[in-house]
Amino acid sequence: MNPPVDPNAHDRFQLQQKIRLAINQYEFFLENEDGSAGEPICFVEQKRFKFKEDIRFYTNAQKTQELMRIKARQRFDPRATYDVTDDVGGKIGAIQKVFGASLLRSTFRILGPDAQEVATATEKSMPIAITRRAVGFIPYVENVANWLPIPYHFVFLHGDRVIGENTRQTFKIRDLYHIDMTADTERILDRRLVLALSVGMDALQAR
Repeated sequence: MNPPVDPNAHDRFQLQQKIRLAINQYEFFLENEDGSAGEPICFVEQKRFKFKEDIRFYTNAQKTQELMRIKARQRFDPRATYDVTDDVGGKIGAIQKVFGASLLRSTFRILGPDAQEVATATEKSMPIAITRRAVGFIPYVENVANWLPIPYHFVFLHGDRVIGENTRQTFKIRDLYHIDMTADTERILDRRLVLALSVGMDALQAR
């Protein structure tokens, strides 16, 4: 058996959602230069209908070894804070939804293990974010809003500098995201937090 891939040794990832009933499942791959999926590195599973979200990341689809997990800090928290821990419970950091800003454009704070902000992530375009919300209120259309070719594009920011991007590929039945952290040459952001938030952008927002 090959040793697990260390996400911190890489910059480009691809996240694919699996179509399942009553459960959210995803798989991460390293991404090739041409945008295709390379080596699988992580399998993710979240049970639905849980008041306190608990998302597990495994090194493979057989779930033989846990890599990390996301767990909600408390129920019905408008700030929606989620702790990210490693396989032995050590704190990697946390992700926290910025409630006020997210009313118009989904925004997250990314905290390090010392609870200090390391970076933020937000939808790149305010007009597109508002359009997505408006479409969600249109009768009948709301049920298929996520399948419409509306760009879904997040940027990771360190201060005002873009250090990464997460882009959903359009015209796909299942969600597929391209994650590119090559701009983070100083490796400011732990790639495990990048993977955690990339899943959170989909699963924790019921996408």
